Amino acid sequence: MIENKVLFQNKIKFIVVHCSDTSDDLTAIDIHKMHLNFGWDGIGYHKIICKNGNIENGRPEFWVGAHVFSKNNKSLGVCLIGKNNFTKKQYLSLEKVLINWKKKYPNAIIKGHRDVTETKKTCPNFDVIKWCQDREIS
Repeated sequence: MIENKVLFQNKIKFIVVHCSDTSDDLTAIDIHKMHLNFGWDGIGYHKIICKNGNIENGRPEFWVGAHVFSKNNKSLGVCLIGKNNFTKKQYLSLEKVLINWKKKYPNAIIKGHRDVTETKKTCPNFDVIKWCQDREIS
């Protein structure tokens, strides 16, 4: 059992921060429905952070995500609801999620979606690497 946990922990190479690029009143259920309409197996992110700072569960961590092309099988995804006007509560919750995941997956590198793969997307519309450095999350 412990060997399986270690294998899973070593499998996670990236923690990827996203934004929904949608209206501000969405929840994990709304994202789940949207992703089902894309033909996916449901919500692609592992955590959703609502505008009020609530952290909602998406896919379980052991389930491969659907959030970053070619990296899903070795990453976890967290999504901030909104486009770029994130709240202080969202940032505090993001910090909490990232610190928790870094404890569980110490070898994982935290990046924004735009930084983890070649894409024209600007998601999550802020510099995650610098934001983490400023908070000493690494």
